[in-house]
Amino acid sequence: MKTVIATRYVTPLREGGSLPAIVEGDDCGLYVVKFRGAGHGAKALIAEMVTGELARRAGLRVPEIARVEVGPELGRNEPDSEIRDLLKASVGLNVGLDYLPGSVTFDPAVPPAPDADEASALVWFDAFTSNVDRTPRNPNLLVWHRRLWLIDHGSSLYFHHAWDEAGTHARAPFAAIRDHVLLPWATALAAAGERLAARLTRAAIADVLAEVPDEWLAEDHRFASAGAVRDAYADHFARRLDAAAIFLEEAERARTAVV
Repeated sequence: MKTVIATRYVTPLREGGSLPAIVEGDDCGLYVVKFRGAGHGAKALIAEMVTGELARRAGLRVPEIARVEVGPELGRNEPDSEIRDLLKASVGLNVGLDYLPGSVTFDPAVPPAPDADEASALVWFDAFTSNVDRTPRNPNLLVWHRRLWLIDHGSSLYFHHAWDEAGTHARAPFAAIRDHVLLPWATALAAAGERLAARLTRAAIADVLAEVPDEWLAEDHRFASAGAVRDAYADHFARRLDAAAIFLEEAERARTAVV
């Protein structure tokens, strides 16, 4: 994963509660940046990075993710005090997604209907990562060049806000899947689950976790080191995959209820 230096704050995206923004990097690229000084802080950035990169390993489409270095000079001349304070609190590493120009928010009422295999894969993956934020009201899906792209995963992995050593979260069925925007088209959940689980190997998960900056992980004071936090995430994902039949059954039940 590349690291870019933020060179210009372009514009805020005020539809996001944590004030993400379009930022230009020193590679001349534009990124939708989520800031460490907003919302849940580093936890949201970890969720964004880990869930997004796991989705990529699973074969789903996610804009390129980069670490974005924000310097103290970026917000120095910002006239909006809220934005200026946010940038000041976010000096250091943040997370950015490649900006997809011309993309539009997915609307389930606009044809064509999503492909059953892709819809099933997205529903299964969101149940795996406990993503509560893929609803008709807020789908967090973009249509770009007639394909679906996954964005905004800061609300996934909510287990890491209250770790449990017994692994209760990992074995939970994830009842919130009933609100998933793609559930009506997810008619091949079992096959999608087998396909994605085979790609989410221990090695793939370890590679994704290795990309997370130590400084973000070190904010979780329940663990002795960043390595210990990585081990906890890896253990959760292993348990979650072992419990796939539980959240698959819940998703199948929810889909039957909406059709």
